Amino acid sequence: MERVSVLAKYIPLEAAQIIAQWIVDSPCQFTISRSRKSKFGDYRPPYGGKGHRISINNNLNQYAFLITSVHEFAHLKTWKEHKNKFKPHSLVWKNNFKELMQPFFALEIFPTDIKEAVSAYLSNPSASSCTDLNLYRALQRYDTVKDGHIVLEHLPQDRLFALSSGRVFEKGPKLRKRYRCVEKPSGKVYLFNPLAEVKMLS
Repeated sequence: MERVSVLAKYIPLEAAQIIAQWIVDSPCQFTISRSRKSKFGDYRPPYGGKGHRISINNNLNQYAFLITSVHEFAHLKTWKEHKNKFKPHSLVWKNNFKELMQPFFALEIFPTDIKEAVSAYLSNPSASSCTDLNLYRALQRYDTVKDGHIVLEHLPQDRLFALSSGRVFEKGPKLRKRYRCVEKPSGKVYLFNPLAEVKMLS
């Protein structure tokens, strides 16, 4: 099946076969999207004559791509069962996510660290999506970091770093979950995710 062969470029073949069947059974429009910095993927319910729609970023590693796909199918399943009666990452959604993850756990597709991170994430109803730092950190270990770049939390404090846009910042202290960073030379303050990938400046 062509759908399986396309998905197998992004996730293991056994997983591609399952996801391809979900696309048919749902049914839904499944799109492999260009990279989006604000999210790994998204789900949109039927609207304006269009059916269920899921999109996943094309630059994710195989484990992030698969988990994000399951994440969005859990939204689809929740909507089909309850429409919009529950919040996006409610306990109902988490139970659906946990149920949909089981075939991939049974196939032992995930490395131990990712499987443990997913299990911990599912046991914590207060966490939302891949903003859960423990899960995000586990997935990021399997990314290929661009030359000259570093994860922000590994950068020493008071060091300068740049974004892909060329904007330069100085890393400051951590405030709860994010780092307080000052843009140069404007002096404006921004809060950064500790797992943001930045270019280290000398």
